[in-house]
Amino acid sequence: MAEYQDIRTGRHCAFALHAHLVFVTKYRHKVFGDAHLRRLEEIMRSVCEDFETELVEFNGEANHVHILVNFPPKVAISKLVNSLKGVSSCRLRQEFPDLVRHYWRAQHLWSGSYFAGSVGGAPLSIAKQYIEQQNRPA
Repeated sequence: MAEYQDIRTGRHCAFALHAHLVFVTKYRHKVFGDAHLRRLEEIMRSVCEDFETELVEFNGEANHVHILVNFPPKVAISKLVNSLKGVSSCRLRQEFPDLVRHYWRAQHLWSGSYFAGSVGGAPLSIAKQYIEQQNRPA
């Protein structure tokens, strides 16, 4: 039963959806120090709460951050990502004036792209095998 601990429920569904997100700074410039990353985590945790999404894990380096989120099926990852990147960029610009030199042309802190990967559950091969072995009525 331990594998079912992460299952969340909604009004008409049960789900365990996790995504690994990676955001990279514009031109991979080394922007963040420890204070920036600590504040980024707080900002992103707050945005996740607004989306009824749990920020499970956060960490980063000078030029990118990794985020693990547990999200409900009603949340579109692309909308969550746009909000995470937009809100964090705006708030960091306001709170850390020293970062302004890293905001390029149109005031972008983040690269326009991102990585999103599904995480957790059985490996794809096991899920495929399980589905193949269902008893189809004749």
